Amino acid sequence: MLDKLLSTFNLGPIPLKNRVVMAPMTRSRAYQGVPTALMATYYGQRTEAGLMITEGTAPSANGLGYARIPGCFNKDQIHGWQAVTNAVHKEGSRIFLQMMHCGRVSHPANMLPGAKILAPSAIGLKGTMYTDSLQNQPYPLPKAMTEADVIDTIQEYADSASMAVQAGFDGVELHAANGYLVEQFINPSANQRQDRWGGSIENRCRFALEVCSKVASAVGKAKVGIRISPYGVFNDMAPYPDIDATYGYLVKEINKLGLAYIHIVDHSSMGSPAVPLSIKQMIRSDFKGALILSGGYHAERAEADLSLGLGDLVSFGRPFISNPKLVSKFKTKSPLKDPDFATFYTPGPSGYTDYT
Repeated sequence: MLDKLLSTFNLGPIPLKNRVVMAPMTRSRAYQGVPTALMATYYGQRTEAGLMITEGTAPSANGLGYARIPGCFNKDQIHGWQAVTNAVHKEGSRIFLQMMHCGRVSHPANMLPGAKILAPSAIGLKGTMYTDSLQNQPYPLPKAMTEADVIDTIQEYADSASMAVQAGFDGVELHAANGYLVEQFINPSANQRQDRWGGSIENRCRFALEVCSKVASAVGKAKVGIRISPYGVFNDMAPYPDIDATYGYLVKEINKLGLAYIHIVDHSSMGSPAVPLSIKQMIRSDFKGALILSGGYHAERAEADLSLGLGDLVSFGRPFISNPKLVSKFKTKSPLKDPDFATFYTPGPSGYTDYT
């Protein structure tokens, strides 16, 4: 029985038909940053989820990073996203836009003309990034953000959130995980600033909290969630001695802002370090909004953790790729199809809208 997982839930003023969340997943099907009709079909196929969170979406031209990811910072993008939100709402689901500024995780070949690769400090990533035009390329050295760059970028988040609401989204999720710009400020391995945006825990968390505050002021705190990845190592994020204290401070400050939810990334099922149970318990204790759990969940484990009160909602990623009717399969205990990894980030419908 999946009584808890399939029960309704009120995410603040937003009613959800179940506690199943479709996790944000980069799928690289946008065209020059604009969501396409194919994307509307993809999201429309997966509306059994009570809450859907989009793939990472750039809040500005400077935020683009990977090939063919979407943005939400101009009229064409708003129009493209409206087709997505209409398809989702038609089936009674709710959808948040995940705002992902890639920061240093980028390459000019994946960006629009005139865009800049920005980061807290001029520290480059190791390895290469795929581009459609040049194939794999070394990561460039990012430009260390000036005070003006920081202030402008915070405003870009707020402006993008307002556009997301115009496009029909029920809210936005701030991507403060997986080594993208917000976490680049939080983690001292990427942030070696000596001003008010770096150094101490309070300073390193300042950018995240200013973005949260500005976005909440723009669209309302009930429409804002945040995704975090304590102990994550993706995109060259390195462990540091005061991780627990950093996230303890961050969560308490997020709670003061009254955001709708915190979404915890735990990629231990994919080989990354596990998020300690003590961190999850701390968040559960200190944050009064909803808590979304994630990381290698199947239906039975999700039901168990929800029943224990460890979280309020559970997000599922890869199972939703190859099982559009995932909730129905949960209900009938039907076997799940495995996804085709080769088509995760390729253009076109293959491995995207052709699953049943």
